[in-house]
Amino acid sequence: MKRILDCTASDFATMTGQELKLSIAAAEGRTVLAEVIGSFPPFFPSVTNAELASAFGADIILLNLFDVFNPGVLGLKVADPDTVVRTLRTMIGRPVGLNLEPVDPTARPAESLTGLPPGRIASAQALQRAKDLGFDFVCLTGNPKTGVSNQEIVKAIQVAREVLGPDGLIIAGKMHSAGVADEIGSRIMSADTVHAFVEAGADVILIPSPGTIPGVTLEGASELVNAAHAGGALAMLATGTSQEGSDEATTRHIALTSKMAGADIFHLGDAGVPGIAVPENITTCSVAVRGIRHTYFRMATSIHR
Repeated sequence: MKRILDCTASDFATMTGQELKLSIAAAEGRTVLAEVIGSFPPFFPSVTNAELASAFGADIILLNLFDVFNPGVLGLKVADPDTVVRTLRTMIGRPVGLNLEPVDPTARPAESLTGLPPGRIASAQALQRAKDLGFDFVCLTGNPKTGVSNQEIVKAIQVAREVLGPDGLIIAGKMHSAGVADEIGSRIMSADTVHAFVEAGADVILIPSPGTIPGVTLEGASELVNAAHAGGALAMLATGTSQEGSDEATTRHIALTSKMAGADIFHLGDAGVPGIAVPENITTCSVAVRGIRHTYFRMATSIHR
C-alpha cells in the first residue's frame, strides 16, 4: 500500500475505500481534501471547480449539494448523467466523494431551516445510488440551515455501512451547527459523540478545525482527535465556516493548529468564492502541512501515470 503522498491516478483508480483510509493514515497528517459545489457555475466557466481544486493541490475532492437522483456537474457535459461521477474521477485522477445529509426532523432549530430534495438526504436509497454512481466515499454531515443532528448522523452511519459494505469509506461529523440549536459552538460534538460515530461504523471523524468555531480550541480539537484515533478512526479537521476564503496567513494558521491537534486530513470548504475555496488557499494549506515537495507533486503529476 502506498501512502497517499505517492499515489497517482492509476493507484486511486483501483483503491477500495478501506485502502484509501490506509493510504491516508500512512501519510501522517499530509492529506488535503477540497470540497466543491458542482451545481454552481464554476469559478472559471471552461473548467469545473473539481478540476481547479485538483490543480491547486487537493488530493481528494468532495462534492457538495449534489443530487444523486439528478446527477450533474456544471462545466462537464456527458451523454449519460449516470456517468458524470466516473467521468470526473477520470478527468482529475483523484478520489471523489459525496456529502449526504442526515436531517433530523425533531431537532430544535436555531434558525429557519431549508428543505432538501431526496437526492441530498442520507437515506438508504440515496446511499445505494451514490454507490452505483461510483463515488469513492460518502461524507455524512450538514450544510447550514439543514437541521442535521449528531443523533441522526449515528443512524445514517449504520445505514451507510450496511449499504456500502465493509470496504466502503464513511466520513461523518459536523463542521458547524447545521442550524441545530443544541449543537452550536463547543457543543457541536464531544468525545462521547466521537465514540458513538466510531461504534456506528465511521472510518473518519469530521471535526471543526481550531479557530473556525467559537469555543473549539486546539486543546478541545485534540481531545476529539484522540478519541477518534483511540477507536481506530482517522480525523478530518474541517474549515467549513467560509474561512476557506480568508487571507493566506489565516489559512496557514488554521492548517498548522489542525496539524498540532492531530489531523489526518485537512478539509477546505466550498465557500471561499461561490462553490470552491479560494484556490490559492488550497495551495497554502498544502504547503503548510507538507511542503512544496509533495504539493508540487500533487499539482503536476499527470493523470496518465
